Amino acid sequence: MKLNRIRLFSFRRTQSERPGVQSALLTQHQTLWIVTAVIGVFLPLTPYLPLGLIAICALALVWRGWLLWQRMPLPPGWLVNVTAMLGAIGIGMHFHTLLGKDSGVALLALLLALKLFEMRSVRDGFFVALLGYFLVLSQFFYTQSLVTAGTMIITVVLVTAAMTNINREQASPFKALRLSAVMLLQALPFMVLLFVLFPRISGPLWGLPQDSASVSSGLSDSMAPGSISQLSLSDAIAFRARFEGDIPEKPTLYWRGPVMNSFDGRSWFMTRPHLLERLPERPAKSSINYEVTLEPNARYWLFAIEFPTRLAPDSVIADDRQLFTKKPVRARLRYAMSSDPNMSIGIDESADNLHQALELPPKFNPRSRQLAADLRAKYPRDGELVERMLAFYRKEAFTYTLSPPLLGRNSVDEFLFDTRRGFCEHFASSFVFTMRAAGIPARVVTGYQGGEINPVDGYLVVRQSDAHAWAEVWLKGKGWIRVDPTAAVAPNRVENNLAAAVPAGDPIPLFIRPELSWLRDVRFRWDALANAWNQWVLGYDTDRQQQLLRALGMRSPDWQSMTATLAALCGIVMLALTAWTLRQWQKTDPLFRTWQTFSRKLGRRMLPRLPWEGPRDYAQRIADAMPTLAADTSAICDLYAQLRYGGVAAEGNYSELKRRVAAFRP
Repeated sequence: MKLNRIRLFSFRRTQSERPGVQSALLTQHQTLWIVTAVIGVFLPLTPYLPLGLIAICALALVWRGWLLWQRMPLPPGWLVNVTAMLGAIGIGMHFHTLLGKDSGVALLALLLALKLFEMRSVRDGFFVALLGYFLVLSQFFYTQSLVTAGTMIITVVLVTAAMTNINREQASPFKALRLSAVMLLQALPFMVLLFVLFPRISGPLWGLPQDSASVSSGLSDSMAPGSISQLSLSDAIAFRARFEGDIPEKPTLYWRGPVMNSFDGRSWFMTRPHLLERLPERPAKSSINYEVTLEPNARYWLFAIEFPTRLAPDSVIADDRQLFTKKPVRARLRYAMSSDPNMSIGIDESADNLHQALELPPKFNPRSRQLAADLRAKYPRDGELVERMLAFYRKEAFTYTLSPPLLGRNSVDEFLFDTRRGFCEHFASSFVFTMRAAGIPARVVTGYQGGEINPVDGYLVVRQSDAHAWAEVWLKGKGWIRVDPTAAVAPNRVENNLAAAVPAGDPIPLFIRPELSWLRDVRFRWDALANAWNQWVLGYDTDRQQQLLRALGMRSPDWQSMTATLAALCGIVMLALTAWTLRQWQKTDPLFRTWQTFSRKLGRRMLPRLPWEGPRDYAQRIADAMPTLAADTSAICDLYAQLRYGGVAAEGNYSELKRRVAAFRP
């Protein structure tokens, strides 16, 4: 028994799977198309591949192109195998595994580049093209934006054009790309029907088990001087909100996030929250209703306007009124929410929580402690002391800035008495420290404040530049009260936006600069388009599908009715496309028109061609029925079979067929 030799990382065969059947060799033109398509596949993936692998793949593509240009032989197989093994080892060392999204895509990219050096037959060309399709798909593992989708469409058109050239070489690149685009447009109705009607599954449209090194973004569970001011330089979207009815005024839009209770002398930290499965207060009779679309941030917290009056699905609430999900937000999350800004919370706060809200580390910020003692001596009432501290910020020369100076060990003292330049975290931290030193329970709350209404789609867009920190103090009989010391110094920050509050010359995100209003208008339109993509394509889950199908007239859409409707509509589209294709083919194919003329002439003698009948079977049937026509019909049928199926496209052969059909008299 003869055993086939298996080569590591090698898929080349000079013969097809059937013994004795030779596989056609690729021409130089076909190989050039495949190499071009592979380059198109690699380019969008380069931001997600290791630099060393990018260099290897680029070198491989340049080398393969040079060999093709010089018509030189391919390198020996052992060299390709050794390179593949070394590359796989390098990928494993870089990612510490060969399993998972990143290492898997990197390994496939390496094998695709090296496969070009084993590509000789048409079968090899199809293999490379199909692997290229998979790598195009892998772009969605990293980003699912509208730009990525557009890039993928262009790449798919290019790979499909390469496949059409493998099947039958096209006269020009334009014709190949046009044929590829037409084929994809013909598939578009099926894609839309499958997307709309195929029963949804739970989870995101595209997803893989997350790598352990997933990067988080946005607010964190700690706050140090400068942390939020750096975040505010980012123009990235944190979440979007759509309201039922009018959008609340900006001073109401405090989006509650991580609550900081612990202070080490420089940074504030979250403490382990006490989670509740239901709201601690009775829900309000009237509240603000809205829907939040949260961007992935790999964190556990949700954002809601103070104070939430309902829980999102699969969420819990802490006793400090912070919302948490049960799993990290690694995919875009949409949830309905209600809030009551006038709600009182924590009136009956526990003694343990109040004690924790008074804790301060010893031997830090002595001047701030003295300020708190002086205020307490003059103002024994807590509410009055709070107001006097806010007046201190207003009276002294404090500056709200995105470029605060660095602070040392006693950061609160240096800010309150020396630099007096800071961002929201400086004001919130110094205020809470002073309140605690004066014996008033206080804590830091981080989140976002305000947002920007997109006039195109009506959504409120909250960006990382809207990140904010404020304070809460506990007053007997009133509970926890929000106090924003930043608003005492820079009221424009709360009433307008960041650009209106910071001094001239401070670095701010490009799109919120007032002198670039035209650029902001462009961004509004792009954001609205991207939001529609996120809501109706990436966010097209079971709820969205049910909502859409009911709007289209399905009273109770279930998987049986959706599957039946899908099959019926796909059948109708298939028949319509088939009829259109045949009609266009008959119009544009002169060879087929000549063949039809011949068939009609014989039809007048009661010998029409049957729809399933090939040219040679037709010639044999005519010869049996009318031997006098055997010679002429056999010659015409043989010529047509050669031109249609044998690849003979010489003008002389077609002219001969036209002459014989025109002269044929049955």
